[in-house]
Amino acid sequence: MNGYVGKILKINLTTQEIEILNTSDYEEWGGGHGIGSKIFWDLVEDKTISGFDPENVVTFMTSPLAGTMVPGAGSRTEVQGIGVQTYPEWFTRSNFGGRFAAMLKYAGWDGIAVQGQANNPVWIDIRNNNVQIRDAQALWGKDTWETQKQIWKEVTGTETLDDWTEIISENAGSRTTQWPAVVAIGPAGEVKARVATLIHDSGHGAGQGGFGGVLGAKQLKAISVIGTGSIGVADPKALFDARLWAQRTYGNDLYNEEETFASSTFWSWFGVDGHDQIGWPFGGNARLHACPGCHRGCHEQSENPLKNGSMCVETYQYNQTTVGEKESGEAFIPTSLTQKYGINASEMAKIKVYLPKLQELGVLGPGKEIDCDLAFNTVSFWEDLCDLIAKREGIGDDIAEGLYRAAQRWGRLNEDLSTGLLDYAYWGMPTHNYDPRTEISWGYGSILGDRDINEHCFTMVYWKNFISKMFGTDIPVGAEEAVTIISQKLKPYDDDLLMLDSNTENLYSEHVAKLVAWHRYYTRFWKESILFCDNRWPDFINTKGPDNKGMTGEGEPKFFNSVTGKTITFENGIETGRKIWNLDNAIWTLQGRHRDMVHFAEFIYQQPYVGEFPMNQYYQPWYEDGQWSYTLVTGRKLDKDQFEEFKTRYYQLEGWEKATGWPKRSTLEELDLIFVADELEANNKLGKENNTIYGTISGAVQEGVTVTIYIVDCGADQPYATATTDAQGYYTIGNLENGRYLVSPVYLGYSFSSFKWVDIPQAVVQPYDFTATSD
Repeated sequence: MNGYVGKILKINLTTQEIEILNTSDYEEWGGGHGIGSKIFWDLVEDKTISGFDPENVVTFMTSPLAGTMVPGAGSRTEVQGIGVQTYPEWFTRSNFGGRFAAMLKYAGWDGIAVQGQANNPVWIDIRNNNVQIRDAQALWGKDTWETQKQIWKEVTGTETLDDWTEIISENAGSRTTQWPAVVAIGPAGEVKARVATLIHDSGHGAGQGGFGGVLGAKQLKAISVIGTGSIGVADPKALFDARLWAQRTYGNDLYNEEETFASSTFWSWFGVDGHDQIGWPFGGNARLHACPGCHRGCHEQSENPLKNGSMCVETYQYNQTTVGEKESGEAFIPTSLTQKYGINASEMAKIKVYLPKLQELGVLGPGKEIDCDLAFNTVSFWEDLCDLIAKREGIGDDIAEGLYRAAQRWGRLNEDLSTGLLDYAYWGMPTHNYDPRTEISWGYGSILGDRDINEHCFTMVYWKNFISKMFGTDIPVGAEEAVTIISQKLKPYDDDLLMLDSNTENLYSEHVAKLVAWHRYYTRFWKESILFCDNRWPDFINTKGPDNKGMTGEGEPKFFNSVTGKTITFENGIETGRKIWNLDNAIWTLQGRHRDMVHFAEFIYQQPYVGEFPMNQYYQPWYEDGQWSYTLVTGRKLDKDQFEEFKTRYYQLEGWEKATGWPKRSTLEELDLIFVADELEANNKLGKENNTIYGTISGAVQEGVTVTIYIVDCGADQPYATATTDAQGYYTIGNLENGRYLVSPVYLGYSFSSFKWVDIPQAVVQPYDFTATSD
């Protein structure tokens, strides 16, 4: 099993049992997310339980590429289980980088599955094959950084790494110079805050899903792993040749002074000059830091420990402090608090916007309807808020539930979701900067899934244009060339340029449905299962590559096959991603998902998107009058009725029942998911097939009256067929499509005002009678 090490660790905290699952039993799912979904399916019998329930399984899965030199794929860990941040609670996912995945592989494990609930706080100590569940009373109450340092000392016996450390192992003489890789929860997780995260090292975090609170409910403070083993690579020469091919063909020359942030080489996704996605000034005694195997360092390692490891959203808190605090260096404190307390940075980013707006409305403040005496935009605000969340005191108890549930408690949810004051577009989660009204693949992918997807596959088109426009440089790849290059890589839908058309009239089309479907399949396999980093993959457009084409489509399988020895194609991965996506949808279906629940918050339909800089300069490919251009797409909103029509097109494309969004047996059997279809059917959750059936519909009407049958589809009532009653007052209509119908009898020229909703069961072979009613 090249790439894989062959074992998955299964731990039950309730019974203290430690077992081994064979990776080979799950290998067909690829790794990461695919294996995690299948393990969850197998181990969680009742999938409707709360995320806080002890029977909830949380998986920490690596991939066959973890721990290897595959660029941007050697370090990710996929976390899955029933989350508690979303509304409602769903089976969901999160993801983090750093050393953990590689170290877990070096210790001889492809992943970990944790179930149950400990009687007292515990931590899991993994040293190669030696696994122990250890008491964590002394760690409970400590922040994530303190917890990791104490575990490092406990495992290595030292506070400084200046010599070899002997590791307890079945193999004598196992030594290392490394600290253990530890993922921990902070004080927020201990009080089961729904906004609590998992933190590894100083700033690698599984932010979405509320898994910090889930582990807090399990009384699991941390998982530590240290390993001294190795990973079998099928063809080491092919692996290094592939890495050199990637760098030489697609990478920037970092020694070329002309290749700057604003130059055309910014369109290369492989090695950008300088740091990126860090929201504070770069300087002082600092350097870039990369995850294992990565070709690009996007984290900062600084002599100032408050800056270490953080990037993107959490670093933006720096700009929400005073000038004096910036000058003194205290402005870095809010970011470090987010990491140490283990609180979701996206929620914190919305807090600094939402609460001041409530204060302006006069409903929040000392002694007000929402009692709050915090001073905004200061370091003390962040310190006090984190402390209140960790203690679940005052407004901190509300915010620990997430702003969506907090607004619900305050009686403001519906109003603030209508106006957009609360910027939570889907599933009770903070909307990322990539709004559904501008970045349609992001918005649709999120609402059709379980969470904000946080997948930047297509956002590079916006960013490349924005950077060029901001610095006044030429846009090196025009709109038509960009969509042509990208669409050629979207197999099996690679013949449709209109998939990339952001024209408002195209947003609800089958073209966009195909784009969303491809995106879900690609990310479910290549990004979340094989765990190519979101910050560097896919590589669609690359100005260093031949004809501006990036390596995606060729690069992913080249690296995968060199490590595993398999011979899969890019399209094989897409098809496996489709299989994983259908398994996930089956889990959500069992948890109560229905088409009627799949809708955006009202402000997405009611309020035109404005956005703040730089998102107010959102240019996207636009096709009109036979021409492609980059067109500003801000200022628009989505149409609710047309989105309903889009869902019908999308469900039909996926092979799911249009009326419910549930998977159908024919689709699941095509994907070798018969066991999934069987469980859905046993729970009356299997989507209905579009079989042709014959039935008799009877109505209490007179002879010669015309009866009209309306089929409810695409959000509108469409006349399907008519019949005339016979001498006994009966009528018969054949060839009724499976689905939901509205029977509306017409009596002597007048329509009745109340109707009979008809759900025709699957595979009805005998006559089926329904009585039309009137008032």
